[in-house]
Amino acid sequence: MTTPRPRALVTGASRGIGAAIARALAPTHDLLLGGRDARTLEAIARDLPGKAGPWAVDLADPGSLAQAATDIDRLDVLVHNAAVAEPGTIADTPLDAWQRIFAVNLFSAAELTRLLLPSLRRCQGQVVLINAGSGLRIKAHRGPYAASKYALRAFAEALQAEEAPNGVRVTSIHPGPTDTELQRKAADRAGREYRPDQFLRPESVAAAVLNAVRAPADATVTRTVVESTTRR
Repeated sequence: MTTPRPRALVTGASRGIGAAIARALAPTHDLLLGGRDARTLEAIARDLPGKAGPWAVDLADPGSLAQAATDIDRLDVLVHNAAVAEPGTIADTPLDAWQRIFAVNLFSAAELTRLLLPSLRRCQGQVVLINAGSGLRIKAHRGPYAASKYALRAFAEALQAEEAPNGVRVTSIHPGPTDTELQRKAADRAGREYRPDQFLRPESVAAAVLNAVRAPADATVTRTVVESTTRR
C-alpha cells in the first residue's frame, strides 16, 4: 500500500511569497493553493510537480471560509501567508481600514486554524505563519499593519502553548522587506525608484519555510527572522 504524500495548504498562493512557498513544497507535498482568483491558482498548479489544485476562497468571509474548509479531512502543513497592508498614520486610519487589515491578517488565520485543527492533530501537523519584521518592531505610518502582525505573533505563541501536547508544531517566519507587489506599490506611492536587488527574494523566505517543515520530529522551529544581506 502506497503511503500518501503529506498535504499542505498555502494561503495567498497566487503570487509573491505564497507562490514561492508552493514551488518549494511541491516536490514533497500535495498542495491546496489558497487565493481568490481560481484561474490564476489553476495556472500555478499546472506548473507544479506532483498534485496541486486551487482552493479559491475569500478569507475575510467567515461563511465561505467555513464551507471551503469542510472537505479538508487530512492536512499536514497549514501556511498562513495571505496578508494586506494599508500604510497610514494612526490619526488618518479609519475604523474600517483597521477592520479590513485585521480580518485578513489575524481573524482569518485564527478561524482557519480553528477549523482545521482536527485534521492537523490527526496528522501531527504544522502551522506556519508568515509574519513580518513589523511583527517585531514598529515604524511610523505602519501602525495598523504592525498591530495585526504583533497580534499574529501572540496568536502563534498561544497556539504553540496549547497545541504542542497534541503534536502540532507552530512556526512564525518574520521576513524583512521582500521583492513583492506590495513593495513595488509602496515605491510608486513614495515616487522612488524600485530596485528589486535591495530586497529579499520570495524564494529566500520560502527556503525558511521549507527548513521549518523539514525539521526532525523531535524539534520545532518556533521563530525564524530572515533579513536581506543587500538592503541599505
